[in-house]
Amino acid sequence: MLLFQSTRIIVRDGMFKTVFFSLVMLAALAAGAAAQSLSIGEVAVEGNVRTEKSFIFSVVGVQAGQSVTLEEIDQDLRAIFKLGRFVDVSAELQDLGDAKLLTYRVAERPLVRKVEISGNDELELDKLQPLVAIDPPAFYSPREVSRAADAIRKAYREEGYYAATVEPRLDTSENNEATLAFVIDEGNKVLVDRIRFDGNDVFPAKELKKAMVTKERWLFSWLTDRGTFNEEALQADLEIIADQYFNTGYLEVKVKQPLVTLSDDRKYIDLLVEIDEGQQYKVGTIDIRGDLIRPKEEFVDLLQLQTGDVFSRSRLRQDVFAINDLYADRGYAYVNVSPLTRLDPLKREVVLLYEVEQGLQVAIERVRISGNTKTRDKVIRRETKLVEGDLYSATRIKESRSKIRNLGFFDEVSVATSRGSDEAHMNVDVEVKERPTGTFSLGFGYSSVDGFIGQGSVSQDNFLGRALRLNLAGSFGGSSNTYQVGIYEPYFLDSKLSLGFDLYKTRRDYVDFSKKTDGGDVKVGVPVTENTRAFLVYRYENKEIYDVDADASFVIREQEGTSTLSSILASLNRNSTDYRLDPSSGAVSEGSVEFAGLGGTEKFSKYILDHRHFFPVKWGTVFSVHGRLGYIQKVGGEEIPIDERFFLGGISTLRGFKTREVGPRVRTAIQSIDPETGIVGAESKDYQYIGGDKAAYINFEYLFPVAKEMGLKGLIFFDTGNAWGEDEDFFTGMRYSAGAGIRWFSPMGPMRLEWGYNLDPEEDEERSQFEFSLGRFF
Repeated sequence: MLLFQSTRIIVRDGMFKTVFFSLVMLAALAAGAAAQSLSIGEVAVEGNVRTEKSFIFSVVGVQAGQSVTLEEIDQDLRAIFKLGRFVDVSAELQDLGDAKLLTYRVAERPLVRKVEISGNDELELDKLQPLVAIDPPAFYSPREVSRAADAIRKAYREEGYYAATVEPRLDTSENNEATLAFVIDEGNKVLVDRIRFDGNDVFPAKELKKAMVTKERWLFSWLTDRGTFNEEALQADLEIIADQYFNTGYLEVKVKQPLVTLSDDRKYIDLLVEIDEGQQYKVGTIDIRGDLIRPKEEFVDLLQLQTGDVFSRSRLRQDVFAINDLYADRGYAYVNVSPLTRLDPLKREVVLLYEVEQGLQVAIERVRISGNTKTRDKVIRRETKLVEGDLYSATRIKESRSKIRNLGFFDEVSVATSRGSDEAHMNVDVEVKERPTGTFSLGFGYSSVDGFIGQGSVSQDNFLGRALRLNLAGSFGGSSNTYQVGIYEPYFLDSKLSLGFDLYKTRRDYVDFSKKTDGGDVKVGVPVTENTRAFLVYRYENKEIYDVDADASFVIREQEGTSTLSSILASLNRNSTDYRLDPSSGAVSEGSVEFAGLGGTEKFSKYILDHRHFFPVKWGTVFSVHGRLGYIQKVGGEEIPIDERFFLGGISTLRGFKTREVGPRVRTAIQSIDPETGIVGAESKDYQYIGGDKAAYINFEYLFPVAKEMGLKGLIFFDTGNAWGEDEDFFTGMRYSAGAGIRWFSPMGPMRLEWGYNLDPEEDEERSQFEFSLGRFF
C-alpha cells in the first residue's frame, strides 16, 4: 500500500526533479516502493496551447487501465521533453477511486514568429541568413539557436573577424510569441602580428613562414588583407609544415597545436608553433613484390627514391604514380600499388616494399559522348585517344581531355570511366558543356598603332558544329582599312589533311608612304607527329605603294608604283602547350621558308624561326620566353620590297619603342639656298626607317593573376632585339627595354595595356611608350 496521497514529478530543461514527496514517501522509496506498480485509471495532458494532444500522446507509453511504475512515467516525461516544444514538463498523480489519474502538464516554449540579425556591417544578410536554420513560425530551440550563433561566429572568423561575438536575444510577448534576434558585435578584423616557432632547427622560421598560407600583417594589410587570421587556414598550415619535414626525412616530426594569444585591444594575434623534429631517416632497402610485368631491376630503376637517399613522402607518392601509370597504360585499370614502410630507428632508415596487384586487363567497350548540343560527335571522337577495342590507358585518358579542351568549344570537359558489361570492359564517358564559339561585333576601338578604328566582324570557330573556322571581318580607321573573309577546315573530308583560304583587301598609311593590297592565300596542312603539323601556303597579292613623301629616302622612293607577289611558303609548327587558349606550360615553335618569284614582279626568300616557351611558377603565375629570328635575301638581283623588310618596335615586338622604329634608319637632308649669298646649304630632317634584312628579338614575360575569375592578368617584361641591314651582323647593337602591363579578356574583346621603358634611347627617341589595344591583339 502506497503511503502518499499525491506525487508530482517535474522535468524542467532536461533536469528531473521530484517535489511534494512526504517523508513517508521517501521512506517508502528507500524500501523499494518506487518499483511498486500503480494502477492508472486515466491519462491526461494539460498546458498545451499550440501542440495537439494527439502529437504528445504519440510518444506516451502509459495507457489507461495499465499498472505502471514511476520509472515508466519518468520515461514518458523524457519522451515528451525530447519533442523540443516544451520548457517544462511534469507528471502529477491523483487518486481516482481505486486507480490513479495521471496528468502530464507541459509549458510550451515560445513560438518564434520572426528572426532578425543586427550589427552586421562587414557581412551581408544574404550570407548570414542561410546560416540560421530556423524557419518561422517555429518553437524556440536553444540547441538550434546555439548552432546558428556558432555558424555566424565561424563565418566571421573565416573573414578575419576572430573577436566577433554573437548574442541571441528572445523578446517574448504575452501570448508566448517571440522575436529572435542575433545581435552581432563584429569588432575589428584580427590580424596576425607575429608567427613564432619553437624547436625548429632544420628549417629557419623564414622558410616555414614562406610555406604557410597564414601570413604576418604588413603595411598594406588594410588593402590586401594579408595577415588576416583564419582558423581553418592555420590548421592546414600545420599539415603544410609537417609535410615540409616529411619530405626531408623527418618522419617522426610532431607539429603541436599553436598557442594563440589575442592582444588586449582584440586587434592582433600572436602565434607560437612548437615543433618536435625528431631524427632524419634515409631510404634503406627497396623491394617490389606481386604481379610484376617487368624484371624487378627495371622497376627499381624507374623509381626516384633510391637506397641511401633522404626519404621524401612526395617523391614516394610520385614513385607510386609512376608504377601505377606503367600498368594503367597497359590496360590494367584496377592496378593497386601499396607502398609499405618500416622504420628502423637504430639505422635511421626506411625500408620500402611496394606490393603490386595488377588486376584484370581491361578493354574499352564504348566511348559515350554527352552534353554536346551543337558540336558533332565526330569532332569530339577524333580528339579522343581511345576507341572501342583499345586497351585502357591512363595517359590516353588525360591526353583525350587535353585535346578536347584545346578545341576551345567547351566551358567544361570531363573524361571519366565507368564499368562496362563485365569487369574486363570499361566505358569512356566524355561529358562536355558547350560555350558560345561565334561572335558578332560592331563598334569602335582605339589602338595606339592605328588610332581610332571602327570594326565589324562575324567569326565562328565551330561553324555548323564541324569545327570549321569562319571569319568575316572589316575595320576602318584614320590610318588603315581592312576587309577579310576566310575559312579553315582542320580535318578536310574527315581526313587528317587541313585546308583553308583567305581573301583580303587592305589600305594602310605609314609615315613616309601608303600601301594598298588586294590578295588571298590557300593553305594546306598535314600532321607530322601528335603535336607537329606542316603547312604549305600559296599567296598572291596586287600591291601599290603611293603617296610617297617627297623627302623619303631613296630605298622607299624607288618602290613607288604597283607590283605583284606570287609566293609559296612552307612551315613546320609544333604546339605542346597544356591549354592553347591560355597556356601555362609547354611550347609553341614555328619555322618557315617563303619564296617569292613564282611569277609576279617581287622576288625574295624569307626565313623565320619563332619559339615561345611557358614555365609554370607558384601561385598560378607563368614565366614565358619568346624568341624570333628572321632573314630575307634578294633573288635575281631584285630589291627587297619595303613592306617585306623587318621593322621592329611596338606592342608586338619590342615594347618601349615606337612601332616600326627599331632597325636601320637614314637621315634625309633638304637643300636650301641663301637668297642673299646664293650659297647652297643642307638642312637635316628626322630619321626615316627603311627596315632590315635581318631581325632578332627576345621577350621575357612574367604573368600573374590579378582577378582570376575575370580573366585579368598583370605582367612585367624585358625585351631585347634589333633589325640590321645587309652589311651588318646579327646581334650587334642590341636594344633593350623593360616594363609592365595588364591583359584582360574583356567582354569587348582582348585588351592589352602595356608600358615600356627604353633602357638605351638613341638620338630623337623617346624614353618610354604607353600602348594599348582594345578589341583585338596586334
